[in-house]
Amino acid sequence: MLMKTIQIAPVDNVAVALCPINAGETVQSGDLSQVVVTEAIPQGHKIALKNIAKEENIIKYGFVIGHATTDIPAGSWVHTHNMATNLSGEIEYSYHPELKQPASEKPECFNGFRRKDGRAAIRNEIWIIPTVGCVNDVAKRMTALNQDLVTGTIDGLYTFDHPFGCSQTGHDHAQTRKLLAALVRHPNAAAVLVLGLGCENLTHEQFVEELGDYDADRVKFLTCQEVEDEFEAGRKLLEECAAYAGQFHREPIPVSELVVGMKCGGSDGLSGITANPAVGRFSDMLVARGGSTVLTEVPEMFGAETLLMNRCATPELFDKTVALINNFKNYFTSHNQTIYENPSPGNKKGGISTLEDKSLGCTQKSGSSLVKGVLEYAEPVKVKGLNLLSAPGNDLVAATALAVSGAHMVLFTTGRGTPFASPVPTVKISSNSKLAGHKSNWIDFNAGQMVEDKTKEELAQDLLNYVLEVASGRKVKSEAAGFHDMAI
Repeated sequence: MLMKTIQIAPVDNVAVALCPINAGETVQSGDLSQVVVTEAIPQGHKIALKNIAKEENIIKYGFVIGHATTDIPAGSWVHTHNMATNLSGEIEYSYHPELKQPASEKPECFNGFRRKDGRAAIRNEIWIIPTVGCVNDVAKRMTALNQDLVTGTIDGLYTFDHPFGCSQTGHDHAQTRKLLAALVRHPNAAAVLVLGLGCENLTHEQFVEELGDYDADRVKFLTCQEVEDEFEAGRKLLEECAAYAGQFHREPIPVSELVVGMKCGGSDGLSGITANPAVGRFSDMLVARGGSTVLTEVPEMFGAETLLMNRCATPELFDKTVALINNFKNYFTSHNQTIYENPSPGNKKGGISTLEDKSLGCTQKSGSSLVKGVLEYAEPVKVKGLNLLSAPGNDLVAATALAVSGAHMVLFTTGRGTPFASPVPTVKISSNSKLAGHKSNWIDFNAGQMVEDKTKEELAQDLLNYVLEVASGRKVKSEAAGFHDMAI
């Protein structure tokens, strides 16, 4: 029999509707008491399991997600019309370590590519990276004209356009330079053509300095103003890139060398019950096998940040995580913006009422592993295990940030669906089966099965198996559609 509601934690005073519920229906809470629903409740939305007085806290996931703004009778719909956030500005944090790590497991293997510097890759692609927006169309045309070079073990030829690289100053200019250089270094790119114009303020000399030591057989440069025909010159360089990339073949590589980014977007009330916990369990399984995961979108940690802070492996990592959170809060306040102006309209329609509600669901993706690394924007993963990365909630920006920090792929959970991609394979995981059926051309993995016929453990094992298939060359839906996005 299909469950209609779930009380996530025994202390919760609300349950979540797993399907639409009509007024007059009776639902059951975790202590087996029954509540008659007084009004229609949409899927993913909250139902009061008891009378909740005005100003009383609303409890979900076992934690406070806000307070009642009016008296809420048992059986009522609990949402933005009768509850509000408890969050405010910067707060003082203290370290209360909870240092439990999943037991080690023997790593399986995937069939990936071993680069000459020893790094692992899951794709063998050629990338054209514009250093300035002025050459975006040249890069696109160059990509289209040279698809015949995609042969043998080469998986694709792609470019990533962006509007930056000129008319930027200070921190903005440095961020663009840093991110593009990190993208050039990504192991999924077997070979790279760096395409410039010649008069931009992101100069060739600056870029080479930012890039550091590089293999001249792998990375080629073309400045369009310096040649008569950029397409002819580009063809010659891309032929060299293809000859270099064609040397690589898939071979068994331990999953301990895999880096997986974790992100959510278009979340709904089921995201924190199905998709995000499944990804969290997967994260623990990968970490137990010696692999690495990366969690980002810092503003969507607000309200659940102490859960991550207390899992920091050292006091130094705790201090870094506090800075990660407070730096983002300071960014908002310094621009006269409201820190907690979240969730989005789509989140609210899906049943998420406050940022605490959203964040407690979002952080489920981190599982229970210790935080072993805290990274700045575009900083590479250096330590195996769970890492936190500084990046905003914007889907394209955050997914790109995960890629440039070294994620071989990104797991993207969603309750409403999205077709976008990132520079690396971007696996779309639906929180509900309705979305998986409705947008089967977008969704790669259906976590809605968790409220139907599978346990979290079974679903996480299925997800691990699917990740190994993607790492071994299986294309995700956005890849098959030819989507490759990037945002700085």
